[in-house]
Amino acid sequence: MSDIERAAAVLHRSRPVAVFTGAGVSTESGLPDFRSPGGLWAGGDPMEVASLSAFRRRPRVFYEFYRTRLAHLADARPNAAHEALAELQAAGLVGPIITQNVDGLHQAAGSKEVIELHGNLREAACPDCGWTGSVAIITEALAHGVAPVCPDCGHPVKPNVVLFEELLPADAYRRAEVVCRGAGALLVVGSSLQVTPAAWLPEIVRDHGGTVLIINDEPTAFDHLATVLLRGKAGALLPQVAAAALAHRQRETPAEHRNS
Repeated sequence: MSDIERAAAVLHRSRPVAVFTGAGVSTESGLPDFRSPGGLWAGGDPMEVASLSAFRRRPRVFYEFYRTRLAHLADARPNAAHEALAELQAAGLVGPIITQNVDGLHQAAGSKEVIELHGNLREAACPDCGWTGSVAIITEALAHGVAPVCPDCGHPVKPNVVLFEELLPADAYRRAEVVCRGAGALLVVGSSLQVTPAAWLPEIVRDHGGTVLIINDEPTAFDHLATVLLRGKAGALLPQVAAAALAHRQRETPAEHRNS
């Protein structure tokens, strides 16, 4: 049995199955990751552009960095990996998608239950009063050469993403932990598993008797936890796993149910 078939068999027989995704899922949509040679942190210190300190003390540099990120996102579309996960979720073979990504491409592909651990770039947020709203308040202000400010309190606003020096949204991480404690399997896709506490989710699954599957282009520090390890691009491998898992289910579904 190939590793693709083994992964598909785990997805078919394990209930419930959760998914955990990282930047490697979105690179094939043209969005840079963080740590690769051409990534967002290549040749620079993220604390200087994407931290709460940078937002407070160097707003011009901070906003220029996020202007570039938002421009990249405007042209991005879901790729085959996003679509395969949406198909698996629609078929009931996987449940919630826990993601480190902030691009909203899982939702754009049709996934309905997505837990965003690091926030999102669809919204703006005010760190001072807690206001949230459309990220258009930032893009429109920057287009006019002015700083974006909160409509409620007048303080500067930022994209509603988790910056360095900020904690993960407590509710989102709590939901992710609950999902992982009850998961029969966790499919990890495109995450380097270097950023904690999110990187600990596979251990939570294993500690509670679940199976871990990993699809990633590079080795991770948690590869030893994986029952099935697929090395390669998510956009190439996930559609194969999805097709095989759906075929498993079809073979075991009585014909009268398939035709009803």
